[in-house]
Amino acid sequence: MPKLEGFEFWSRTLGGARHVVAPMVDQSELAWRLLSRRHGAQLCYTPMLHAQVFVRDANYRKENLYCEVCPEDRPLIVQVTGEFLWGPAAKGPGPGWGSWWLWRLFQFCANDPEVFVQAALLAQDHCDAIDLNLGCPQMIAKRGHYGAFLQEEWDLLQRMILLAHEKLSVPVTCKIRVFPDIDKTVRYARMLEKAGCQLLTVHGRTKEQKGPLSGPASWEHIKAVRKAVAIPVFANGNIQCLRDVERCIQDTGVQGVMSAEGNLHNPALFEGRSPAVWELADEYLAIVQRHPCPLSYVRAHLFKLWHHTLQVHQQLREELAKVKTLEGIAAVSQELKLRCQEDMSRQKEGEKPAGGLPFFHWICQPYFRPGPKEGSRENGAARSKRALEEEEGSVDVLSKNKQKKQLRNPHKTFDPSLKPKYAKCDQCGNPKGNRCVFNLCRGCCKKQASQETADCPGHGLLFKTKLEKSLAWKGAQPRLPDPQQAGPREPTGFPEVVGSALA
Repeated sequence: MPKLEGFEFWSRTLGGARHVVAPMVDQSELAWRLLSRRHGAQLCYTPMLHAQVFVRDANYRKENLYCEVCPEDRPLIVQVTGEFLWGPAAKGPGPGWGSWWLWRLFQFCANDPEVFVQAALLAQDHCDAIDLNLGCPQMIAKRGHYGAFLQEEWDLLQRMILLAHEKLSVPVTCKIRVFPDIDKTVRYARMLEKAGCQLLTVHGRTKEQKGPLSGPASWEHIKAVRKAVAIPVFANGNIQCLRDVERCIQDTGVQGVMSAEGNLHNPALFEGRSPAVWELADEYLAIVQRHPCPLSYVRAHLFKLWHHTLQVHQQLREELAKVKTLEGIAAVSQELKLRCQEDMSRQKEGEKPAGGLPFFHWICQPYFRPGPKEGSRENGAARSKRALEEEEGSVDVLSKNKQKKQLRNPHKTFDPSLKPKYAKCDQCGNPKGNRCVFNLCRGCCKKQASQETADCPGHGLLFKTKLEKSLAWKGAQPRLPDPQQAGPREPTGFPEVVGSALA
């Protein structure tokens, strides 16, 4: 069957999908994709897959792709990024929930054309398309040189997409972030289309817009890209409810809309419903029983679903963080359900939700990420996350991570003045050994002690002692006679013994 391209690929292979669940690291696993498909999602992406690991590690392929093949999970796109690759998948259209055709795409991260294609070739028989992640803005993407940090390397991206388009039996798609300048964003999109990209997802934020500095996504950028290219375009950003989906399609003219955070807080978003949280939590946990995934994924999903309720019942937040089994997580979720039902029974007529929420806390609803406080920019540059935390008084209020550490060890302190002060190695600056005879760290001490054939009891290095023992042992051994000085050897009875044995 010939490889479909552009709008033919979108309409026939993807069934004209409009409601799309984004690739999310550790969050768009099979169980969550199946839940989302039951509630209106028509297309899902795998979590991002690390291309190099996917190529060299058979267990990684098995755990993240081959073991997660499921006929209900179609269509699916696998996502890859610049230098990395992540996620599960399955090939071709298949029967879905109700009357939907379900499609599957993989997303990879990569920055090497050959590695990207090798990984994609291993995945193509299990998915409907391969997606190159050019949108990840996180620090790990910067260190690995992939995701949004490849958006200035147009020659490299052209080679990657062109090679994949030539070698693969499934289409190549891309997910990008925008540049501040609309014209440059349009040129970027056209370059990817010309190289062989068959579908483009545009996240309407720059790579600098993340965390508390996310801000609103620019639909103007997305609209300009849609008008400029002749391939299908999905929009990503500012999607919290079904009205947002409809308005985005109307305002930008895109073929589909992708949701990430909105989907995590309300998987029924594409149905236009806001059900009780426990309805979706119970359904998700039942799917996990049939399609297991790491406990950390399940815990993270329930923290998102129960987010607003956990602000009210904070003791159960701690319980959810500490439980170590799926049964334990389910028990905490059940207790949250009972607490919510008690809150509902005490609700007075005409009472409004607290905290400015659109619904009561037990209802699935959007989460609006708080922005930085006024004055969070100095000299025109965004402050770091640590600066924002200090501005909020984090000297007195510990971060969530530190609170977890303190739960495990109540005696732990984070006061910098109480931290032990370590003397530094004279050579490299690392902490030196307290009893080192050279005043060095272990690495530098080992080199110096070896060169000088010396001992350092503080680091347990005994080069001198071992040499002395070796010499002493050699001196104690009896000397063997030199064969040249010993003269002709006397005949022994050995040949006779051998001869008699043979006889």
